[in-house]
Amino acid sequence: MIVVDDHHDTREGITLGLMSYGAQVESCGSGEEAMRLLDENPAAVLVCDLAMPGEDGMSLIRRVRARTEERGGTIPAAALSASTRVEDRARAILAGFDLHVAKPIDPLELARGVLELRARRTPS
Repeated sequence: MIVVDDHHDTREGITLGLMSYGAQVESCGSGEEAMRLLDENPAAVLVCDLAMPGEDGMSLIRRVRARTEERGGTIPAAALSASTRVEDRARAILAGFDLHVAKPIDPLELARGVLELRARRTPS
C-alpha cells in the first residue's frame, strides 16, 4: 500500500494506524514520490491526501488512471480530505478515486475501507 500525504505527522499517523491492522505500507510526501513508488512496486491500494502543494491528489489520481493496468493504472484508491460535502466526495470519485475518507482519519474506518477496496480487486 502507498500512503501519500504532505504533512509528515499525518502521514506517519495513517501509516502506523494501517500497519497496526497488518498492512504493509510505504509512505511518501508528494505525487512524484508516489509515482516512483508505484513504478518500483505496484501496490494493492493507494491512499492519498487531496490537498497537497504542487500536485494535489486529484491531479495525481488522474495521472495514475492514465497508466496501463500493468503499471498500476487500476490500483484501488482512497482519497483523504477535510472537505466532506457531498460535492467534494463526488469530485473525488469522478476524478478516479474509489473511496473518499473524511479527515480527521478514524484508523478503523480507513482500515475497513482499504480492506473493502482490496476485496474488490481479489479474483474469486
